[in-house]
Amino acid sequence: MLKISEQLPPQFLDAAPGDMHRVLGGPSLIHLPGRRWPALFVSALLHGNEHTSLEAVQALLHKYSDRDLPRALSIFVGNVEAARHGRRRMEHQPDYNRVWPGSETDGTPEHDVMRQVVDAMARRGVFASIDVHNNTGLNPHYACVNRIDNRFFHLATLFSRIVVYFTTPRGVQSQAFAELCPSVTVECGKSGDQRSVEHALEYLDACLHLAEIPDHAPRSQDLALFHTVAVVKVPEEFSFSFGGRDTELRFEPDLDHFNFRELAAGTPLGTLRPGSRARLWAFDDHGTEVGHAYFTYDDNELRLARGVMPSMLTLDERVIRQDCLCYLMERYDV
Repeated sequence: MLKISEQLPPQFLDAAPGDMHRVLGGPSLIHLPGRRWPALFVSALLHGNEHTSLEAVQALLHKYSDRDLPRALSIFVGNVEAARHGRRRMEHQPDYNRVWPGSETDGTPEHDVMRQVVDAMARRGVFASIDVHNNTGLNPHYACVNRIDNRFFHLATLFSRIVVYFTTPRGVQSQAFAELCPSVTVECGKSGDQRSVEHALEYLDACLHLAEIPDHAPRSQDLALFHTVAVVKVPEEFSFSFGGRDTELRFEPDLDHFNFRELAAGTPLGTLRPGSRARLWAFDDHGTEVGHAYFTYDDNELRLARGVMPSMLTLDERVIRQDCLCYLMERYDV
């Protein structure tokens, strides 16, 4: 299933994300030489509707089309089938960012592909790992790390001073590569925004020019660190909407405006249909359901039970069903 190449396939530089299935034929790992070794690793299109990753890589390679890359570059292009249909993932597929080594599940062809990618890069050596993503809701550009490590912080703050530390969900690309090298995920706002592509391009180019990654602590003013304390899901049995249809849960129509805002206890998030027993689930880092600690439902009003900061709130109902409603965060003091 995994295709490995030592050169760019024909038409790679100019193909649209929806055409990448035709160019590559499946998940592909592409190794390109550069002036320094080992390679910078970049993953793209782990979610087929998040195009900034591929477009930034294409722009980067166009920039160096007539000269050597500053550092060797290994590119993994993931879910080209979902990209063909403009979906995060197809219904028959697992999430391509939940099946890397360390995942709580196993046994699918996609698990085998990700294991092959990690093994290949472990053999070759890898300088740093960058996983590029988009959000479907309104979020600032920010970076994520899976370890409290100054090298990881420096790699993250090169992209944004806003950094999120998380340990769940498991099976994500950045967590698998954290065993090999400094590793980050960068969240580049909404797909289709040219500024997102430009920011990702500048970041990848800066990473290619790094001779080393410092291991001293970053300056306090350069790092605003948050820790994910829970992931919030809507149980399948409850219908929901955003300020419109008559559903069991009706969220505020502009709910994603709460992203990266420190919200007080009592903040309203929506309403329940009278008589409904609809509830939100919230799972902590241990997988324990702790929704009662974060939400109240008095008088059919859905409110926060404690002060938190949400991230990745989205109005995309398909994404909510396939992944989650949001994550809840608190400030983290290193």
